[in-house]
Amino acid sequence: MDNARIVAHFDLAKGRMPENIALSPGGTAYVTFAAARQIAQVTPSGTTRILATLPEPADGGIHTPVLGFALTTGIVRAHDGTLYVLYATGTDDLTGLWRLRPGGEPRRIAALPANGLPNGLALDPRTRTLYITDSVLGTIWTVPTSGGTPTAWSTAPELASTGFLGANGLKIHRGAVWATNLDKGTLLRIPVLPGGRAGRVQTRATGLTGIDDFAFTGRGDRVLATLNGPSEVALVRRDGTHSTVLTAADGLQNPTSVALRGDTVYVLSAAYTTAQDPNLVLAHLND
Repeated sequence: MDNARIVAHFDLAKGRMPENIALSPGGTAYVTFAAARQIAQVTPSGTTRILATLPEPADGGIHTPVLGFALTTGIVRAHDGTLYVLYATGTDDLTGLWRLRPGGEPRRIAALPANGLPNGLALDPRTRTLYITDSVLGTIWTVPTSGGTPTAWSTAPELASTGFLGANGLKIHRGAVWATNLDKGTLLRIPVLPGGRAGRVQTRATGLTGIDDFAFTGRGDRVLATLNGPSEVALVRRDGTHSTVLTAADGLQNPTSVALRGDTVYVLSAAYTTAQDPNLVLAHLND
């Protein structure tokens, strides 16, 4: 990995701690700002525009499990530009899956349990199904893109937390749902069986301290993973071994999510514990 540079700095005082990212074909990033409850658009040159702010819970979000503040988490973008976003508030009226159509207003299309923490989000465009990790309840939910009642797709023990946050990042890749477990430092693969059922969980990598989000590099099952606490990005190989490719020296401040467009790597840092300079880093992925 080379040519790492910070292209955007975000305002920590305004709660603009970037949590998750989705890319458009043109390279524009769509970002959730966790504590600001916002959805934003960030150009490759770093220009930021707020698209929507989700409603604040009546209690301010103090009952949000584990974290104690309302936060926007996972985001995906459909081909037509529709954004789907997760929102955790600890309240029944707001926690769940939200949809933002281009030029429209955000609208909740599926309620999720208020005692959970919906976090990672992935879209299977073929089946028009959204997959959602719950980091507190140790569950992967499914919801159709049209909205409705969530289905518990997997509650495997490998998804459970050990006291803080369990199942976290989420991707769909080559006939399987992949997820991370932050507490356990693992990368997991769950085959999608005929009829869409969940297969047996396979642990593909361990020892990834504080693993949050990840993205496939396009080279088979090789992934880049953000390690939140250590402020690192790791390259995880097919055999489960990994090496550090970006560090705090490259500008990382508790990196939360990663995405790729070609050989350009986008890394968001939320500065949750460093409490300085939440940002977007771009870097070049070497073969």
